[in-house]
Amino acid sequence: MSELSNDLILFNELVAVLLKEEENHPVAKRIDSNVLYDTIDLSLQKAAIVDDVFKKTLKDVLISTPKTATNLFFNQLFGGRQSKAILGDLLAVLLNNSMYTYKVAGPQVGIEQEIIRQSCKLVGYGAQSNGTFPTGGSMSNYMALIMARDAKDPSCRTKGMTKPLVMYTSKESHYSNAKNASFAGMGRGQVRYIESDDRGRMLPGKLEEQIKRDLENGLVPAYVNATAGTTVLGAFDPIDKIANLTEKYNIWLHVDGAYCGSVIFSDEKRHLLKGVERSDSFSYNAHKMLGTPLTCSIILVNDKKHLHDSFSNDAEYLYQTDGDDFNLGKTSFQCGRRNDALKFWTLWKSMGTDGLENIVDQQFYLADIARNYVANNPDYTLYSFEDSISVCFNYKNIDPKTLCTLLYEHQITVVGFGDFKGESFIRFVTINATNTEADILNFFKVLEAFVKENESALLLAPEKVK
Repeated sequence: MSELSNDLILFNELVAVLLKEEENHPVAKRIDSNVLYDTIDLSLQKAAIVDDVFKKTLKDVLISTPKTATNLFFNQLFGGRQSKAILGDLLAVLLNNSMYTYKVAGPQVGIEQEIIRQSCKLVGYGAQSNGTFPTGGSMSNYMALIMARDAKDPSCRTKGMTKPLVMYTSKESHYSNAKNASFAGMGRGQVRYIESDDRGRMLPGKLEEQIKRDLENGLVPAYVNATAGTTVLGAFDPIDKIANLTEKYNIWLHVDGAYCGSVIFSDEKRHLLKGVERSDSFSYNAHKMLGTPLTCSIILVNDKKHLHDSFSNDAEYLYQTDGDDFNLGKTSFQCGRRNDALKFWTLWKSMGTDGLENIVDQQFYLADIARNYVANNPDYTLYSFEDSISVCFNYKNIDPKTLCTLLYEHQITVVGFGDFKGESFIRFVTINATNTEADILNFFKVLEAFVKENESALLLAPEKVK
C-alpha cells in the first residue's frame, strides 16, 4: 500500500476523532497562549518521529483547535460545514492544480469561469463582465481599488500616480479599506469615512457633500466602497442612491458583499442589493453565507477590460497555449493560485441554485428566531433590526465584552461583541445554515444558565473580573 493510501486512512481516523470530539465538546478547551508550547508539542525536530507519536500529536492539535463548525460557534462571519463543498476542497488538494493557465488547470478553468458567468448573471452584469477568485474579501476590495485608481489615472500603471485621488466608504465598512488605500499609493489620509444612519447604512447626502468639498479643493474622487452587510450590524448600504452619485460624478462604485453579498441567490432577499447591476465591481465570499471552506472569494467586474488593464502582464515562459480567456493568470492578482473554485462548484452543482437560495434564506430565518426571542424577553436589550443575520443585544446590563470573554474561557459558547455609535453589545451571527431553531434557542439557554451561575462576578466592573 502506498504512503498516500496509508495517510488517507489516518486522515479518516482523525476525522472520526474530530467529529466525535465536536459532538461531545462543541467548544474546545482553551489553552492560554502563555502556555501553548508547554501544553502541545508543536516543535519541529531534526529527526523523524514514529507514527504513533505523530498520530497522538495530530489528535492533540485537533482536539485543542477552536471548533468553528459546531452549533455553539457564533463568533465569526463563517461557520458550519457544507459536506459537498468539503468534498470539492479535498479533491482540489489532491489535484493540486494552479489556476494561472489552462495548460496546468484544464477543466478547472472552465469550472471557475462558469461560477463567474453565473454570478455575473445573478448580479445583473452584461456580456462584457468577468471576474476572478482573490484570496479573500480584503484582497477583493484591494483589486477593486486598483482598478478604480487605474481607470481614473491610466498613466499610473507606468509612471506612478499623477493625481490626488480620494476614496469614500462608510464608517461601518471593513477595516481593509484604509490598508488598501495605503497599498494603492493613495494614502490613508485620502480615505473619507461617510456617516451612517441609525442602522449603519451610508448616508448618500453626506457622501455627496464630501465629494463636493473634495472637488472644490482640487482633489479627484475616484472610488466609492458600498457595503452589503456591514461587519457589526449586517447593514446594506443604499446602492441605488449611491450609484446615482457615482454616475453623476464619474466615480468607480465597488460593492463589498464579502459578508452578505450572497443574497444574490435569494429571491426574497435580493432586494437588499437593489442597484448592484449599476456598480463597476462586486464581491462576495462563498466561505461566509454559503458555507464553503475558507477561503472562497469572488470579485466580479462589469467590464472585464479593467481586470486585464490592471493585472495582465506578459510572460512567455508561462502563457504558452490557449487564449487569454483560458489563461486566468492574465486577470488575477497572483501567479501561482490555489483552486478555490472547485469546492464552490461541487456545492453549487450538487444543490443547484435553489439549494444555495435555501442556505441563504435559512440564515435569515434563524436570525428572525433569535431576534424575536430577544425582543420578547425583558432581560434583553435589542440593537439590531430585520433583514440582517447579525443579531445584536445585551443581557441584564452585563458588560458584553466581559460576558463574551468568560463564555469563551469557560468553554460554554463562542460569540463575539461589537460597537456602534458608542454602544457595545453581543454580536450573535446566524451564518451557520446547518443550525436549526433548536440550536438558536439552545444558545440563549446556555447563556442564561451561565449568567445565573456567575451573576455576582459578571455584575462587577469589567476590570475586576478575572
